[in-house]
Amino acid sequence: MLSFQNDYSEGCHPNILARLNQTNFLQTPGYGTDEICASAAQRIRAACGGEALAVHFLVGGTQANLIVIAAALRPHQAAVGAVSAHINVHETGAVEATGHKVLGLPSADGKLTASQVRQAVEDHENDPDREHMAQPKLVYLSHPTELGTLYSLSELEALSRVCREKGLYLFVDGARLGYGLTARGADVTLPDLARLCDVFYIGGTKCGALFGEAVVISNPAIAQDFRYCLKQRGGMLAKGRLLGIQFDELFRDGLYFSICEKANRQADRIRGVLAKKGVPCLVSGITNQIFPILPDPVLAELEKDFVLSPWGRVDGTHQAVRICTSWATPEENVDELCRALEKIL
Repeated sequence: MLSFQNDYSEGCHPNILARLNQTNFLQTPGYGTDEICASAAQRIRAACGGEALAVHFLVGGTQANLIVIAAALRPHQAAVGAVSAHINVHETGAVEATGHKVLGLPSADGKLTASQVRQAVEDHENDPDREHMAQPKLVYLSHPTELGTLYSLSELEALSRVCREKGLYLFVDGARLGYGLTARGADVTLPDLARLCDVFYIGGTKCGALFGEAVVISNPAIAQDFRYCLKQRGGMLAKGRLLGIQFDELFRDGLYFSICEKANRQADRIRGVLAKKGVPCLVSGITNQIFPILPDPVLAELEKDFVLSPWGRVDGTHQAVRICTSWATPEENVDELCRALEKIL
């Protein structure tokens, strides 16, 4: 069976594994205060074009989301996100379990619009009973979204303007950020995120690392005392250099971008076969995630040889699935899937 189920099944890029082995018996200070973490943070600041940016390394995405939100918000404040947002659907209520409500807004493609955010905030401001409800204070976006869709630079700029006008923080979940930054035709860059967001993170777990996310903070109000929040919420890793090593390698010589761009090219090959065969998708995408709608007999035939991720029934005879390439997907696996699709469809 060849798996196209997700982009985090494999271990890590060989460069990272080699560096971990080379430094296995190195003795360093703990909790991310070592020179390797400092080097990795500096590489990230350079890639983002901001020497004043605060960079912190965390183990996983859910941990990053709940700690950033806990650090940014007062107890009565809430995060605003698309109804399909990861913090609203796939994190077992982690943000709400740590004291902050998630306010879900309708979205067909996983994205929020500036007008939606403005309306939600003004509805709250104009409600005479607003003190009885959680106050919107942070806008949560994913880039790419849960459906693999991307924000354009103009959309992100509009959201940033509304957030600043209304006094909200803008937070971008970048669990799959590498695939978003390197997608064909994408126009958002790391410096754009550093300029437009108060905080975002660079995903490693799904983009070539064994584990780890790099939180990048541009707003001093969130950066202040962030390490206290990090420790209190269980996110301060004693062997912090293990995280630093991974990002030091990922941001050496453009590795992060090259391995993610490869996965996007592979997905484009699969997307091309599906388009040629007239297969519709839930959304139009350009990243490593594809969401075709397949007839039940076709899906049953594919699942004899390939592991895909079920996404839900569309009607009585069709299901949506996710086909996902990764930084580690072999070209021959893509060849096999393309041939199978050509044959079965």
